[in-house]
This record gives sequence, structure tokens and C-alpha cells, in this order.
Amino acid sequence: MIPYGRQSLDQADIDAVVEVLKSDWLTQGPTIERFEAAMAERCEAAFGIAVCNATAALHIACLAAGLGEGDVLWTSPNTFLASANCGRYCGAAVDFVDIDPLTWNLDSHALARKLEVAERDGKLPKILVAVAFSGQSCDMRAIAQLSRRYGFVVIEDASHAVGARYAGRPVGCGEFADMTVFSFHPVKIVTTGEGGLVLTNRPELADRLRRLRSHGMTRDPAQMDESSHGPWYYQQVELGFNYRITDMQAALGLSQLNKLDGFLARRRELVARYQALLADLPLTLPAAQAEAESAWHLYVVRLQTRRLSRSHREVFEGLRAAGIGVNLHYIPVHLQPYYRDLGFKVGDFPEAEAYYAQAISLPLYPAMTNEQQDLVIDRLRHLLADGHASGL
Repeated sequence: MIPYGRQSLDQADIDAVVEVLKSDWLTQGPTIERFEAAMAERCEAAFGIAVCNATAALHIACLAAGLGEGDVLWTSPNTFLASANCGRYCGAAVDFVDIDPLTWNLDSHALARKLEVAERDGKLPKILVAVAFSGQSCDMRAIAQLSRRYGFVVIEDASHAVGARYAGRPVGCGEFADMTVFSFHPVKIVTTGEGGLVLTNRPELADRLRRLRSHGMTRDPAQMDESSHGPWYYQQVELGFNYRITDMQAALGLSQLNKLDGFLARRRELVARYQALLADLPLTLPAAQAEAESAWHLYVVRLQTRRLSRSHREVFEGLRAAGIGVNLHYIPVHLQPYYRDLGFKVGDFPEAEAYYAQAISLPLYPAMTNEQQDLVIDRLRHLLADGHASGL
């Protein structure tokens, strides 16, 4: 089986984790601070707050921005569930903005139209979670301009986009978003096993994010309501969570970060081969967002189903049967039973639904060989050739 994605680990990664295992710190130790600082420096951000996973990162980012009952969060329907669920965790309502038919990211033009209506109706969002789908940022310049006009907070869900760039700067720098969230799941660009990170340039957000990841506790006398009782003293000043990452995970992340440029280079080589070798097939290939340089977490194609006699499912299952571990990113969130129970229905976001009916994520990871990629392409070519509808 050729998987759609997988981690790339070497002896240096193993040695980094073993070094921590032999140290005095396994959990909340100095390696976490080094990892946070390294990520912030790489992304040209002021503060990094590492947590146990990217879902936790989204949750505390929403809380730090003040999201709560009576508020509304908007995001893309073409994303993993967490991009919407983080709003529900805070007691907020959730709504969606349809995707761009070319880039498959949240459509900034659709966003502008929806904001005009929301302002008229007094239902503007408090937060927009702008998802960098497949590793490529949305039209963040336009989104930032709209956020200044309408007063909403921008969280860039860059779980796919460690190492990506936008407008000549690293994703996470904070030029176009108040906070940026990364994921370090094993199939992402770099891994800590599980893990996530929030980047921000605003010190008040960083302070609150640190409290929220650790039970709402502080040892800072300036945040307490009475004088310290002694060196042991701490206070819980708000309701927080145990969202802490470990030193073992941070050590793996630091080691992986040293290889990030190589990972990105290999992903881009493989994408260039896909783009060239699939160009003559009845497929819609990924398109570039203006000013964005993707990290290429995913390589997604869309079947031009009207030119095929095989169905979307038949092509997908044919690839799986051939030992090619394709996947589908994503089922539109608004069509999940939980969100349908909240009132969403088929037809609400037609671009995302049309995308879902055609999309297939092909294998892409740094250790993938050209020979493995050729097998993927050959099998896909065979299925599509056999599946051409006559006369079309």
C-alpha cells in the first residue's frame, strides 16, 4: 500500500527523543520553550504556544479572542471538523463561507458578500477561521482588509501549512491574521507525534493562551488577586484545560524542524511531476492562490466526471484496490449529521458540495519515490482511460 501521507523519521529524530527520556524533564520542561521559540523565529512571529494537538490550539485561540455564547464563528466547509467545532466548544454559533471553485479555499468574494448581509442583519461574526487548505493560504490580504472593516478576529488554521509562505513572508508571521494555528500530526509537514501550536504577535493573547492550555493557572503576581503565599504559590484565575504538550514531543518537533526545508523541497518536486504527468487527463489540477506559496500537505485532484463513465467512487475504490491509499479531503462540514441537526442542508454551499463529488487526495510525502509516484499515475491513467464516456 502506498499511503496518501506518512511521517518521515530518521535516527536524529529518535536520538532527540531518547535524549529527553534520559533527562530530568519529560513533560513541562525546557525543550518545549526551545521548540516554541524555534517555531516563532522560523515564522517571524513574536510568540509561540505549543499544545497537545491543533484542535486544542484552535479551541484556546477562540477563547483567547473572547468567543462565547451569543457570538458567531465563520469558517470554510472544506476543512476538517475541528475548524468549526472549536466555535461550538465555546458555545458560539457556527456558519460557513463557500469555497473558491479554482483554489478550493474559502472564497474572499463570497466572504465579502456574506459580510454585507450580516452587517445589515446585525449578525457579523466575531471570528473567521481561514483554513489554508492543502498547505496554501486563502486570499489573506483581502480577508485582513475585511476584518479591519467589519471588526472580526482572523485565526488562520494553517494545520496544513507549516513552511508555507504568503506575500513573501512565512505563514504565521501575523501580518494578515491575529493568530495562526499549526498541526504536527504524523501526516503533516513536520510531526511531534501529536501536537499543535498557536502563533501570535499580541502579548495579551500569548499570556491568555498559556493560561488556557494549563488549567487557567498563573504564577505571575500581576495576574493574582492577592499577594503570593510563597514560592509554591499559584492561582487559577479562569477555567482552563490540560492541553499541554510534552518535552518528548517537543524534542521530536525540534529535530523535524531542522529538516523542514528538505521536506518542502521534495514535496514540491513531487507536485511538479504530478502537474506535468497528469495534465492530459480528464482532471482538474490544483490552482495557485495569488501571493501564496503552498507547503503541499495534500495533492488533490478533481475528476471531470462528465467526461467519464466511471463514477467518482469507482475511481477511488479502483485506486484503493490497486494498493494506492488515496483519501478524500474533505466531506463538507455542514453535511455532517451534527451540523445538519443545527439547520444546515444540502445546497447551502454548492461549490464545496461540487468539490466533494469530484475530489481525490493522491499520495504525497517526502519519502515517496518517483517509482511509487509513477505507479500512482499509471493506475489513475488506466482507470480514467477505461472510464472515458464515449463521445465526450
